[in-house]
Amino acid sequence: AVLLFGCNKPNQNAPGYLLGSFEDDYSIQYELNDKVFLQKPSTRFHILKWNIEDQYFIAKNDSLNPYDPKLYTRIDWITFNNMSPFLWGFCLTTYNALTADSAENIDTVDRENPKTGCN
Repeated sequence: AVLLFGCNKPNQNAPGYLLGSFEDDYSIQYELNDKVFLQKPSTRFHILKWNIEDQYFIAKNDSLNPYDPKLYTRIDWITFNNMSPFLWGFCLTTYNALTADSAENIDTVDRENPKTGCN
């Protein structure tokens, strides 16, 4: 699962604990690196911007994605305590914004309730 309002911060790199291959609690498999978030088998999000402080990234949906191709997505992540085996989760806060800026300005994640707080 899972925000530069008026600021112009440089792009950041992904935190190491997010990178690699993983499976969520719905048995969906993913791969994540600094540039691409892949929901297997073939839904790709091309990462444009990382915001480490506010724990989200902005991506452009691949032109071949079955849903919302060429639109923009904001993905927020949340780190967990006492939710083993999961250390973090993510939310597709928005997945069909017309611009990267409009995707970035959507903030509906309830970080206090990670199991129900996506939107």
